[in-house]
Amino acid sequence: MGSSLCCQTEEKSSAATEPKTCNQCKQVIQGGVLTALGQTWHPEHFWCNECKEPITEEKFRVNDGFPYCTPCFSKCFAPKCHACDEPIMDKCVQAMGVNWHEDHFVCKDCKTKLIGTQFMDLGGVPHCQKCYIAKHADKCKGCSKPIADKAIIALDAKWHQMCFRCSRCSKPIMKDQSFQVDAGKPHCVKC
Repeated sequence: MGSSLCCQTEEKSSAATEPKTCNQCKQVIQGGVLTALGQTWHPEHFWCNECKEPITEEKFRVNDGFPYCTPCFSKCFAPKCHACDEPIMDKCVQAMGVNWHEDHFVCKDCKTKLIGTQFMDLGGVPHCQKCYIAKHADKCKGCSKPIADKAIIALDAKWHQMCFRCSRCSKPIMKDQSFQVDAGKPHCVKC
């Protein structure tokens, strides 16, 4: 983006030994001198590159070497938060292909902050792992509990690895084992 927050501007008096020249009008500055971006200016000639109004803020923004007032900078260059559509002027969280205010990158269900945690993207909406597992994860056909890890897919359903069992001997049928189906129920090859 090429933008950055610049240092505070400094008002200086004309007590310097040699006269200062305004970077804008190229005239000698009589009275107050504003020093910014390595140049000197009449205070009224240091203006925003967008709205052309004098910058009166102590801090201003810079993009490609040009000064901007905060409202113009935010309108022209600041990324917008995916949650609130407002400009992000401080820390920007980039997740799921979009930008977020730090306080707006939260779980949709419990509102827990997700920075620095593992989260799930469910249709472009972030969820913490706890809420995802409790409310959105696939349920095991054997025990009806959420499947948080690897699953076995068999008989048009998903199963925890230890829940997919032979209906006769109750031993788990592992993912690389063969099985047969009788009356819609799995049976290990031994049974």
